[in-house]
This record gives sequence, structure tokens and C-alpha cells, in this order.
Amino acid sequence: MWAELVSEQPLHWIRGLRIRWTSPRPFGVGTTRRAKTMGGLAVGDAYYFVWEEGRRQAFYFTRYNLPVFTSFAEEYVVEPAGTDHCRFTWRIALTPRPLGRGPLNKLLFAYGFRATGRYFNAA
Repeated sequence: MWAELVSEQPLHWIRGLRIRWTSPRPFGVGTTRRAKTMGGLAVGDAYYFVWEEGRRQAFYFTRYNLPVFTSFAEEYVVEPAGTDHCRFTWRIALTPRPLGRGPLNKLLFAYGFRATGRYFNAA
């Protein structure tokens, strides 16, 4: 799971989302990346403020080009759950603007969570 999160194309299994690292390896606190969705219509620049190699990472957007939220952060936690399994916890926190309070954000996040479960064949 961790290897996928730090790969050259993290979250590649989520159709319509393209992420590229804008910092060199090795990654850690201060790492940056750019995410594009909806064919490049939405673009966000992320800054990692938590990085525990192999276990946990968290970022917030320093810039997002659409007026759908005033703040946005994500956290990924990977915990061992046996010899060949892990527990992956993905948290999203945001403060929506009026445009972001509709059902679209909820649907997009639900799609990303479902796609992740399918990709990793989660129970």
C-alpha cells in the first residue's frame, strides 16, 4: 500500500485523477505534489506537513484553482494487519465554500474510496 502511495503515479486507479510529485526524492515533510482532476479543470498544489515513512503522511492544499473550499487536507495511515495485509485509513478534512456544499464533492470522494477498495480488493 505504501509503495503505491509514493509511486510515480499515486492513486492512479482513480479515473480522472492525475498526480505528479513536484519535489525530488527522498520524500518527507516539505514534499510537494500537484493533483489534477476533471481533465485538468481542477488543479491543486499540496504540501506535506506529516511524513512517517512507511506508515503515515498528511498534506494540505496550498493552492486550489476552483472556489469549492477554503481549506483542504488529507491523511493516509497504513498499519500492519497480518503478514500480507494492512489497514489503510484515508481521512479528508475540508471547509467548503457555498459551491462545494452540494452533492458533487461527496460523490467524488465516495468514488475515490470505492475505487481504492476495488483496486486493493478490500473486504
